[in-house]
Amino acid sequence: MGAKEAMNANAIFIYDEKETAYRFNDSHPFNQQRLVVTTDLLRKAGALPDSAVTVPTAVEETRLLAVHSAEYIAAVKALSLESPSEEWVQRAGQYGLDTEDTPFFRGMHESTSLLVGGSLQAVDAVMSGKTLHALHLGGGLHHAMPSKGAGFCVYNDASVAIAHAKQTYGARVLYIDTDVHHGDGVQFSFYTDPDVFTFSIHETGKYLFPGTGSVAERGAGEGFGAAMNLPLEPYTEDASWLECFETVLAKAAAQFKPDLIVSQHGRDAHAFDPLAHIHCSMEIYRTIPRFIHRLAHQYCGGRWVAIGGGGYDVWRVVPRAWSLLWLEMSDHPIIRALGATPDLTSPEDWLAHWRPLSPVPPPSTWLDPVHTWEPMPRRKEITESNRRMLELAMLYLP
Repeated sequence: MGAKEAMNANAIFIYDEKETAYRFNDSHPFNQQRLVVTTDLLRKAGALPDSAVTVPTAVEETRLLAVHSAEYIAAVKALSLESPSEEWVQRAGQYGLDTEDTPFFRGMHESTSLLVGGSLQAVDAVMSGKTLHALHLGGGLHHAMPSKGAGFCVYNDASVAIAHAKQTYGARVLYIDTDVHHGDGVQFSFYTDPDVFTFSIHETGKYLFPGTGSVAERGAGEGFGAAMNLPLEPYTEDASWLECFETVLAKAAAQFKPDLIVSQHGRDAHAFDPLAHIHCSMEIYRTIPRFIHRLAHQYCGGRWVAIGGGGYDVWRVVPRAWSLLWLEMSDHPIIRALGATPDLTSPEDWLAHWRPLSPVPPPSTWLDPVHTWEPMPRRKEITESNRRMLELAMLYLP
C-alpha cells in the first residue's frame, strides 16, 4: 500500500458543498463559505484526494429525537418553509429562532439535517471500523438546546452524534470542545450521564456568550464529575492556553478511559477573530489535534471523530486552522514539515485564487509570525489567573 493510500485508509473527510446552504443571511457572521475556502486550500496543497472525501446525507428525524423535542423539530420544519404561517412566525421566539444570532431561514430544517447527518456518518465510519479518524467540518453546532436554537445553532449535531454512539455502539465518549465559546448545549445534553465526559476550554462567560461554563459546573446525579470546564481570561496567549489544555485533558482522559473521542474545533480563540478576546495564534491549532490524536491512540484504539464549530475570520484564520486539523488526522507530510520549517508557505495558486475575493490579505504561511506580535501587557497576571483556574479544575479529578 502506498503512502497516500495508507493515509486515506486512516482518515475520511466528510463534505459536500451543499452544506453551505446552512446560511442565516448575507450579513451574518456564520459564513459557511469557510468550508469551500478550506477544502480548496487542502486540495491545492495536495492533501485532500477525492478518495478521502465522503458525501454526507441528511439525518433521519428519529435520530434528532434522541436530543431534540418533537415540538421543537416541528417548529424548525414549519419555519423552514418559503412562507411560514403567521402563527409560526409569532411563536418563533419560543424556540429561540427569532434572534439576531439565530433567525429562522428558508430550508433551515433540510440544511441543518444534512449537517447532523454528516456528524452521524463520521461516528458510524469510526465505530464500524471503516476508518480510524473522521472529520466533518460542517458540524460543531454545540449551542442548540433540546427545544431551543441559540448561538448560530439550530440542531445540535454534536449531541445527536454522541447519543448515537452511545445508543448504537455502547460507547463511552470523551467530548472535547475547544471553541472560544462554552459548549453549553452538549454539556447540558449529558449533564447527568456518567458515560459522556464533556470538557470545554473557553473564554470566561463573565464577558462572552453564552455566559455559562464555570469551573463549578461538574455534572449532576450519576454524571457528577463527568463535566469539566476551564474558563480562561480574555487576552490569553498560546503558552497559557496550551498549558491549561494539555494539563487537564491528559488527566481527564486517563481517568475516564473513553471508547471514542468526539472533538469540536471552533477556530475563534485566534487573535484575529472578531467575536471574542482570546489572543492565540495558529500554534494552538497545530498543537490541539496533535494532542488529541495521541490521546485517541493511547486510550481508544485511535477512534476519533472531529467536527467544526465557530470561527469568524473566514479568510485569515479558519482555512489554515481547519486544514491543520486534517493534516494531523491524515498524517500528511506538511504537518511534519511545519515542525522544522515554521514559515512554510501556503500554496501560491490558492492565494492567487482567493486574494482578490478576500477583504484582507490571506496569510502566505501556514503558521503565524508570532515573534512579530506585540505581547499582551498583562501577560503575567493573565497566566497566573489561568493557573489558579487550572488548579480548581484539577481538584475535581480523582
